[in-house]
Amino acid sequence: MKRIAVLTSGGDAPGMNAAIRAVVRAGLEKGYEVFGVEQGYTGLIAGRFRPLGARDVGGILQRGGTMLGSARCPEFKEHDVRLKALHELGAKGIDGLVVIGGNGSQTGANALSAMGFPVVGVASTIDNDLYGTDVSIGVDTALNIALENIDRLKVTASSHRRAMLVEVMGRDCGYLALMAGIAGGAEAVVIPECETDPEIVATEIRRAYARGKPHAIVVVAEGAKPNAHGLAQYVHEQEARLGFELRVTILGYVQRGGAPTFADRMLASRLGSAAVEQFAAGNHGVLVGIRNGEIATTPLPEVVAGKKQIDAGLLELARVLAK
Repeated sequence: MKRIAVLTSGGDAPGMNAAIRAVVRAGLEKGYEVFGVEQGYTGLIAGRFRPLGARDVGGILQRGGTMLGSARCPEFKEHDVRLKALHELGAKGIDGLVVIGGNGSQTGANALSAMGFPVVGVASTIDNDLYGTDVSIGVDTALNIALENIDRLKVTASSHRRAMLVEVMGRDCGYLALMAGIAGGAEAVVIPECETDPEIVATEIRRAYARGKPHAIVVVAEGAKPNAHGLAQYVHEQEARLGFELRVTILGYVQRGGAPTFADRMLASRLGSAAVEQFAAGNHGVLVGIRNGEIATTPLPEVVAGKKQIDAGLLELARVLAK
């Protein structure tokens, strides 16, 4: 192997730049030429490659986002489009590809791998829903951003004796909402994995008021059923009996921004370097992640087929600690 390429795909995550940096510098240490692919799979099929040296990735460790850019590329599901990608990789003499991203990105990585091209995935998604790793790049930063905002909202909620409904990211996975809810002292957490009766949320708000709390915090994942809009509508209709007025804050993309935390910089550095080590050892077709604190690999077909589960014990902990 002489030339490798790296791309970032799907939603950006704090720490992606640290992972790119690690791939480039670990690759150079192995004697590889390293190329960056701009704008994810969209750039791959368009042949948008550029050489990356040690200085090209200097000063990016602390930056959020991705210096290579990212994009959604639904057309990559088509066989002919992937053939175009393989053509571009071959034309540039690329021997291996590192894909930094989440579920959709690793589905694309698996498809290329199944067509015979050496690919190694790196786990990166703030949702932390990727099978094969305990935690993925960007999760710690996103949690800290959500937690900081919940803390700030709690100050205002206490000052005005209000309930605050806070929507965090998590279309299919409630990890962010659950963890931020526990660490932020929420009275209720609503996640996609468990459909919730709005009356249960209203009851928890009323109980908080009855216990003499100056506020009530409800953390809702964006993909929850009901979602933040539906819950807010129901609670607004019940305000007269709940004690608290309700205000809604949707954090949205603010959770993706900002400088990566120490934990994300370290994780990204370890996983990016480990991806290069896989190529050096002659291994590919795997996702590089972390399990029990150690670098671990999972075959890409298992990653794509697997479904990460929420720890039911944490749901119970959130309920107990809300008293």
